Amino acid sequence: IDALKGIAVGGDTVTIGAMTTQHELITHDGLADALPILRDAAEKAGRALGFGWAEGAALQVEDIALTEEGCVVRGVSRAHEGGAPLPFLFKTSAQGRHMAMNAVAALAAAEAAGADWDIACLDIADWRPPAGRGQQEVIRLDPVEEGAFTLIDDAFNANPASLAAALDVLASIQPGAGGRRIAILGDMLELGAEEDALHRAVADLPAMAEVALVHCVGRRMQALHQALPETRRGRHVLDADDLGAQVHQLVQPGDVVLVKGSKGSYVSRVVDRLRDLDHPTHEEPTRD
Repeated sequence: IDALKGIAVGGDTVTIGAMTTQHELITHDGLADALPILRDAAEKAGRALGFGWAEGAALQVEDIALTEEGCVVRGVSRAHEGGAPLPFLFKTSAQGRHMAMNAVAALAAAEAAGADWDIACLDIADWRPPAGRGQQEVIRLDPVEEGAFTLIDDAFNANPASLAAALDVLASIQPGAGGRRIAILGDMLELGAEEDALHRAVADLPAMAEVALVHCVGRRMQALHQALPETRRGRHVLDADDLGAQVHQLVQPGDVVLVKGSKGSYVSRVVDRLRDLDHPTHEEPTRD
């Protein structure tokens, strides 16, 4: 919050989400202390559009339903001319409440730019996250037998909020026959003096009740590893390459495997090793 206040006071404009030439978008969620400063700074751009769960936001979200195919987002819009509340409903192919809120921000940007709302919703429904940002793929462990697991590659970045959202996604996906939900979690960096407590607190997230096993990577993740019940406590290594060398022992057919961590934790290397287990069918191209 202090950093946001500094940005808001120190500059002529503030962007939280996205910006057009004469509009600023500001999130109404989680910024109670800084919101008045952000709003004042944003209005200098011409028009401020708020989005989020908060009552009165220009795009107010009322419900986000997670499905195995993505999200269904429902709310009301006051962003159009006249400002009378109009209901909206759209879907995303990206899973997670954080992805759904990003989509609401994109719709606010489309509204600010004068784009067609229906076309924007259709484009959002077609968009899928790239590698490292929640991309899902099926890894076939056997070219003949129907043995495969689902990989969720969210290894580019992590903070407490995005990790909680990613675990919600993992909890929402039903494993295959005999499969488990597995989380491979790397350090969350740049959290300051509270980093141990913030890592430890992950063990108490509601979604963790649906996760069978948690493998931890990094010095900071040791706090989480120690906080986990023994039944969910997987392996802990300091170096991602050490876990990468063990991936053939970590997965089985039917599993759903989330890999998430800050970029500097290098858990993307574990993702690479998990992809190396893939045996494409004859109809599928081999990965480069």
